[in-house]
Amino acid sequence: MIKSMNKGLLLISGGFDSAVAGYIMQKQGMEVIALHYSYFPLTDNAPEEKSRKAAEKLKFKKLITINIAEECQEIKKKCNHRFYFILTKRLMIKKAEEIAKKEGCDFIITGESLGQVGSQTLSNLKTITSASKMTILRPLLAYDKQEILKLARNIGTYDISTGPEVCDMLGPKNPLTKSDIADILNEESKLNK
Repeated sequence: MIKSMNKGLLLISGGFDSAVAGYIMQKQGMEVIALHYSYFPLTDNAPEEKSRKAAEKLKFKKLITINIAEECQEIKKKCNHRFYFILTKRLMIKKAEEIAKKEGCDFIITGESLGQVGSQTLSNLKTITSASKMTILRPLLAYDKQEILKLARNIGTYDISTGPEVCDMLGPKNPLTKSDIADILNEESKLNK
């Protein structure tokens, strides 16, 4: 008997992209649980509040919030700063995989779209994906920002998601756009020592 694969864990930031990605997967018949990563006290709780409002608006089954401020500070302090976005995305994916398993999810869902920011190049997405054995769905991969914003307006999350993005506050001005997994694993080995 084939198990029905219709439950996904959405990484929701409070921005436009992740809410739209969750909406798309839900429209495809997937049950969506949202996971928000808090950076408090590095930031206020505005991103968490935006994520909560978007999850309620879109009727996601559940919203889970976990704090990763300490881990992100450790990455900034101990690792090559140009690798910051890749390392934090891999951290998020690893934690998401653990939670997804506990919640009975079959997939991880992200709002990533190709080329929008430094971590979303083909090379970096491949490196980020390798952090998990679970399938990562990226329903916005080929969307441009205007298409995403139009969808956000149509589904009623545009106003909720408006505001500054704070998840990149510790990141470099010139992030690495092409990564090698050996370099990333070497950087990860510097953590928790």
